[in-house]
Amino acid sequence: MELLVRSGVAEPIAADVAEVLVEGDLLGKSTHGLQLLSPYLKSIQAGEMTLSGVPKVVKESGGNFTLDAEYLPGPYVVRHAIQNAEKKLPTFGITTVAIQRCHHIACLQAYLKPVTDKGYAIILMCSDPSVKTVSAFGGVKPVFTPNPLAVGIPTESDPILIDISASTTTNGRSMQMHKRGEKYSSDCLLTSDGNPTNDPAALFNDPPGTILPLGGVDFGHKGFSLAILVEMLTSALGGYGRSNEPSRWGASVFLQLIDPEFFGGIRHFKRETEWLARSCRASVKEGEATPVRMPGERALGLRVEQMREGVTLYPAIMPALEKWAGKLDVELPAEASR
Repeated sequence: MELLVRSGVAEPIAADVAEVLVEGDLLGKSTHGLQLLSPYLKSIQAGEMTLSGVPKVVKESGGNFTLDAEYLPGPYVVRHAIQNAEKKLPTFGITTVAIQRCHHIACLQAYLKPVTDKGYAIILMCSDPSVKTVSAFGGVKPVFTPNPLAVGIPTESDPILIDISASTTTNGRSMQMHKRGEKYSSDCLLTSDGNPTNDPAALFNDPPGTILPLGGVDFGHKGFSLAILVEMLTSALGGYGRSNEPSRWGASVFLQLIDPEFFGGIRHFKRETEWLARSCRASVKEGEATPVRMPGERALGLRVEQMREGVTLYPAIMPALEKWAGKLDVELPAEASR
């Protein structure tokens, strides 16, 4: 947080960013936790992030509103939108928010549990109209970003926390593997001339290759369709996207909160989702050692463990932050290297 404040970010905004990044690491998302802090600081230095203020309301009607974030930090903007959406739920039952020109929003799964803890369902998705790394199914040129989609579903026990992408893999994961000289176990990318490959180096060649849509070479039409859905609900609905040809790293965001009490009722909702989770876990072959794991189950277990034992950071994080700490005259915590 202090690195952000020393860089000029307003303290309450910096607190939101720091908390969301740490939450990403608590949930095991090493590419979307504190790994992002160094790129955020670089973006600040380049003048690409707005450091104070509040998102501008472009349009508001009933339980729906559109925000222009003017490149304020994404974690702050999304938390701000969730808080305002929650205020509308007692009246409307469903609240939908479209956000344009937001800076990067980090780990989508990090926003879900605080909402499901209140008995609400949440749908969150984003795209980055300034970046193209994912091909359309059958194409070889990049069109989309990985276009993540997250859903938080309350149950009678632990919530179901979905966090997937419309692509076979992500930019952050590919960069990590490329730096380590590793390859994927299957062909989830294309070279620039359209040949399937498992080598993330393809994305960093000149000309670069692309990431395949979810489903890969054989079933990528499914991920391609999902990517179009995300583009429609983020950039198109928010009124700002790829057709504007933006050059600043950021996000178009779709957010929806749902109060089940307005429909079949929260008791039935949780009974149904709990039944579904239990049925999925019980569906394994008799004697099977590997159980069915509900979306978010591993992340929640890891979160509990790391809250107790301390957060384990990806090895490259601290060396990158040490450089910024020296530049900004910030003393890093003694335990930060865990």
